[in-house]
Amino acid sequence: MIDPAIDFERMDAPDAGQDWQVAWHPPTPVPDGTPHGATAICLAPDRQVVLVRSGSAWSLPGGRPEPGETWEQTLHREVHEEACAQVVRSRLLGYGRGECTRGHERGLILVRSLWLAEVDLLAWQPHWEMVERQPFPVAEALNLVRDVLPGGHKRIITRMFQESGLTHSISSQSGHF
Repeated sequence: MIDPAIDFERMDAPDAGQDWQVAWHPPTPVPDGTPHGATAICLAPDRQVVLVRSGSAWSLPGGRPEPGETWEQTLHREVHEEACAQVVRSRLLGYGRGECTRGHERGLILVRSLWLAEVDLLAWQPHWEMVERQPFPVAEALNLVRDVLPGGHKRIITRMFQESGLTHSISSQSGHF
């Protein structure tokens, strides 16, 4: 069992030869740092979690902002681009904040918005790096995504699912908005 992240607790998350400290932040206020995009737990109409794959690992849809985009605009665009899905309804769950403490990006602070999104799946016509999209039952999706993440990111993903109400619904298979 992996415990969910606690508000503001700094956790190690090494990545690409650098050391990062990551933390969960509640939806308000927005933490300081450079906006670094949006990631979403996307629920298909059948209440399964939509994951995408660019290589061998499954992930939640998400990505970086384009100039001038709001957090929510980034969410909508990235879900459309990566999962070929349209956001019908969304709820901000919180933010992930990462600070590089060792490496060539030392001092860089990145902030990513974390969402629960109800989506309609569109025809699968990938235009970017994704090669596959598939809905999974909640518990399986959580395990698939969490298993490939470094350090504290596992606890942040666990917290996302907890905040979404989906960890409670693993047995009942109903999400909460």
